[in-house]
This record gives sequence, structure tokens and C-alpha cells, in this order.
Amino acid sequence: MALSIKTEEADRLARELSRLTGETMTDAITQAMRERLERLRAEQETQGDYAARMKAFVRRRAGRYDRRPVTKQEWDEAVGDTAEELDFPR
Repeated sequence: MALSIKTEEADRLARELSRLTGETMTDAITQAMRERLERLRAEQETQGDYAARMKAFVRRRAGRYDRRPVTKQEWDEAVGDTAEELDFPR
């Protein structure tokens, strides 16, 4: 199998990694890719788990709140846009 490194940066990084680890370039690159794949897989599992936990959290609490649309009168009262507060005549 062949892996072609086509950029100077990739070549430089591979050589530096190989030099620092004392491994062959093939071993250093293989280990680097293995470690990155492990991190990415762990992140995906964590994100999926997080999303599932958040959905469950929302489902458990959804019934505790009034989720109907707010009327214009309720909105105006909440933000202070009532006729009295704006000094408008009724």
C-alpha cells in the first residue's frame, strides 16, 4: 500500500513526528491517525450522548410549563408596552 504526501507541510510534519517519536514515518503517521480517529469517535459518542440527554431533559420538563402562544396583551404587559406605561390615552 502507498500513501502519497503531496504538500510540503504534510511532509515536514510527518518527518518531525517521526524524529520526535523515534518511529519510522509509517509508524508515526499510523499512530497519529489512530489517535485522531479515537478522539473523533469519542467526540461523536459524547455528542450523541449529550443530544440524547438533552432531549430527555426537555421531555421530562415540557409538561411543567405553559407552552401556548402568548397573546398580544400578555406580551405587551410583559415588556411594558401597556397604554398606561406608554402614557397613551385609552
